[in-house]
Amino acid sequence: MFSNINFVEIFGAFIVMAAIIDIFGSIPIFMSMKEQNKTIKAGQACLTALALFLAFFFAGDALLKLFGIDKESFAVAGAFVLFTLAVEMILGREIIKNEGGKGGASIVPIAFPLIAGPGALTALLSLRADYAVINIIIALLLNILLDYIVISQLDRIQKLLGENLIFILRKFFGVILLAIAVNMFVNNILAIISRVPK
Repeated sequence: MFSNINFVEIFGAFIVMAAIIDIFGSIPIFMSMKEQNKTIKAGQACLTALALFLAFFFAGDALLKLFGIDKESFAVAGAFVLFTLAVEMILGREIIKNEGGKGGASIVPIAFPLIAGPGALTALLSLRADYAVINIIIALLLNILLDYIVISQLDRIQKLLGENLIFILRKFFGVILLAIAVNMFVNNILAIISRVPK
């Protein structure tokens, strides 16, 4: 297994996953959550996301079939969560309440769908067609490490960027996130409708 380690494949898989997860693009979302006093635990969020990735990677199709869910429906559900987050960011209103549970915002929406979202989970499965499993796993671990560093250093990032820039970024990425959610919803709802017998 370890003889299949290929740094070119690792780099390629890492770039694909990093682009889809886009942890840097999610920084304004995390900042917005912190201002709403939502609990963010970097370790818990990243470990949960990693568990979701690994479970989906090794048993994705079987797992969804177990609950009678297809990939498109899974993506539509994720789109609703992203849509809600986007509205929060744009309007400055809290919709997803912080109920003070053990996970806070660390599980939903950070672990899912911001890190281990439908797009990232599906992309992870598709990488198996081109890359060796060991290289995909290493690339995934490197991405999770990057996510942990960014989330755990939010205060430093906030000081570095400043409040005004963060405010502008939050509104801008709120619109971007809204567009991503709408696109994800439309693409997958059309796929579901296309399967309905005429």
